Amino acid sequence: MADIHGNLEALRAVLDHARQMGGFGRVWCMGDVVGYGPDPGPCVDMVEELSSTCVAGNHDWAAVGKVDTRDFNPHAAAAIAWTDAQLTPGQREYLSSLPLTLQEEGATLVHGSLRDPIWEYLVDTGAARATFDLCQTPLCLVGHSHMPFVCTQGEGFRRVRGEGDGVALGPARLILNPGSVGQPRDGDPRASYMLLDIVAQAAYHYRVAYAIGETQGKMERAGLPRPLIDRLSQGW
Repeated sequence: MADIHGNLEALRAVLDHARQMGGFGRVWCMGDVVGYGPDPGPCVDMVEELSSTCVAGNHDWAAVGKVDTRDFNPHAAAAIAWTDAQLTPGQREYLSSLPLTLQEEGATLVHGSLRDPIWEYLVDTGAARATFDLCQTPLCLVGHSHMPFVCTQGEGFRRVRGEGDGVALGPARLILNPGSVGQPRDGDPRASYMLLDIVAQAAYHYRVAYAIGETQGKMERAGLPRPLIDRLSQGW
């Protein structure tokens, strides 16, 4: 999973759905646990309690002062300033400790791309080619763009649509983006994630409905920017 962005309702819905689909052994998170949403602290705690493998996203590091918010748009910067004030010392320490990349069981995890782990949106063939060149594992998992896709080396990108859309892991090298848990940007407002079966060598993409209105109500009460609230129901 990736790009939870402080959306506790979406995170809970994804975890509940994954358990209903047979459960999971490990959680791999490609960053941006916080930012935009109204529950940054509880989301950090939940990800940490899951003993998940997590890498840093730009919002994670911005919330603890490791990335300059001058590179953010005004709405994102305002949300980061609010997020910063909500975090406990322990939550800040966790976000500060997140690495840029990790390797797990034949997969490399990164938020943006291996060429630029924090900032690059891996959405075109040039960025994909650069990451394939740098990747030392058969599989690379990314986030950041909030757009679920499969990119096969030598063949390019393919959108995945949820409902258990399956992808064979191998023999071709792949880059997978599970989409965003907490702020989808592909026109579908439902939370997005993937289940990976390492034994069967397959990945399955799912969309999960969650209580969007509840998240939006929390954002309103917190005084977060209106465009960030509205976009959740639009999936953009």
